[in-house]
Parts: sequence; C-alpha cells; structure tokens
Amino acid sequence: MTEPEVSLHRSVPPCKARLVERRGTGRAGAHHGELLQGVFQDGKKRLHRGLLTLPLNHMSSVATFRIVDSDGISVIPPEKTKAAKAALLTLGHIEERSRGGVLTVESTIPVGHGYGSSTADVVATIRAVADAFEMGLRPSVISRLAVEAELASDAIAFEDQAVLFAQREGMVIEHFGDALPPIWVVGFKANDGQLVDTLALPPARYSGEEIQTFAMLRGLAARAIRYQDPQLLGQAATLSAKISQRHLAKAQFSTALGIANEFGACGVQVAHSGSLIGILLDATASGIADAARAIAVAVAAAGFKDVVVLPIHSGRRHS
Repeated sequence: MTEPEVSLHRSVPPCKARLVERRGTGRAGAHHGELLQGVFQDGKKRLHRGLLTLPLNHMSSVATFRIVDSDGISVIPPEKTKAAKAALLTLGHIEERSRGGVLTVESTIPVGHGYGSSTADVVATIRAVADAFEMGLRPSVISRLAVEAELASDAIAFEDQAVLFAQREGMVIEHFGDALPPIWVVGFKANDGQLVDTLALPPARYSGEEIQTFAMLRGLAARAIRYQDPQLLGQAATLSAKISQRHLAKAQFSTALGIANEFGACGVQVAHSGSLIGILLDATASGIADAARAIAVAVAAAGFKDVVVLPIHSGRRHS
C-alpha cells in the first residue's frame, strides 16, 4: 500500500487561508463643529452631554486594513494611535481577536481646529476592518467603538442623519428623523487659526439656566429638521454658540455675529472645542452664491483666517 504523502508545512483551513492578505477600506467625512452642544435629558430624564454635528463631505479620512495571520496592528503613519486602538477594538467586536493587520490611514482633514479629524480616522478604520472581513456595522455600533477608542467622539458615523449624540457615551439621545435642511456655510477660523488641544479641554460646566436653555434649543432644532427650516436651525445654532462663548471664547465672535446679521444670514455656529466659526445660509434662497461670496469677503476683511464657502448637500431641497 502506498504511504500517504506528508506535508512539512503547517496546514491552514481553507476559510482562514482566504482571510490572510484580504483588504478592506473605509471612509469617513469631516465636520464643521456643531450646530448644538450642551446637556440634555434622555427618555428617563437622565442628563447626558450631547451634540448635533454639522457634517462636511468634501474632506475625509480613508483607511485601508490588510489582514495578517498574526495578532497586533501596524499602523501607517505611526502617530495614528487612536486608529490603531479602534482596529483592535473592532477585531474584538467581530470576534477575530487572533487576527492582526496592517492599517494605513490617509486624511485631508486639518488637525486641531474642530473638524473631527481623529474621529474620522477612527470611524474610517472601524469600517475598513469590518470590510476586510466582509462585514457591515451599524452606525450605532461604529459610534460606540469610536468613543471607546478616543474617549469622546461625534456623530459622523451617522453621515447625513441628524441625531443628538452623547459624545462621551456613544449613544443617540434623540434621532431627529431626517437630514439637516439644505444650508451653505461660510466657514473660517477665529483666534488667528491657532490649534486647540481638544483632549486637554475640561468638559464645560453648565449652569441650571443653561441646561434649561438647551432643552428649548433641542426643540427648536427638532422643529427645524422636521420642517426643513434653515432659519430655525440658524437660531438654535446661534444661541448654542453664544453659550459656548462663556466656556471657550473665540476672539471676534461678536464681529462674526454682526456680519451674519448684516447680510441676513440664518445664524452662526461654532466648533465648541475648536477654532471654527460658520455663518449659515439657506441653500434654497435666490442669489445664494452671490450672498456667500459677499459674506466671505466681509469675513476676510475682518481678519479671520482660512475663509471657505461650503455647500452642505443634505436635507430635502424645496422647489
């Protein structure tokens, strides 16, 4: 009888062999700070820190994850440590802890101004790892993993869905049931464009009066999204920005507010933990492009840095 041929190489089950060297990709957009940020009640009247993000899609982080047949994560560039942690957390969540990989993160998002660069890196990474294993994760799951990876996150995993999001808990306080109204933003940087170390900032300590105001602003934002009303949204954002001035003041904020009022804009929003300010415009208004350019010129003349006009293509457009 012929002896069976014996291989000296370690056998790998076919299903596992196919995993090695498989790649996945993920993308996540930036944001232009927040339309609303404060403390809000959940359905059981418990208080949570929460925010409503203003998403931007023209800047993004893109992650690529290549599975290797060993544990551990190698990340390029090496300073993307939060993304590497997110990759490990995702492997644990999908029960692939014995696997590792090579993670590459590329981003066009500036760091340290309130654009959400680290969260974009982390969300893109989570999506890339899941994609490598041919899995999809819900935004709620991605958000919880993101918070675990970087302590505080935002709602960019929900993309154009408007949600009131608890940034330190990774949970949705309220889903507003639609996207934001169609708006344009004239964006710029206050404080001479200086970087802000968001992790070094202590959480704002809001007064009882401010917390009552946040409840009113939440209702105003909900109505603005329900009826796709940029003016109402601008009112809520402006009042939230004014409260933010008491906790992280931006130089010349009153100048920005004056320009918005002069040109009849919907309102002003800010990055509550960054240097960004945005003047909000109704995207459905006639002459929107000319109005945005005029505001941009006025903002630059006032000395603000890095002025850009940003159409936000979200929400239902009215005829």
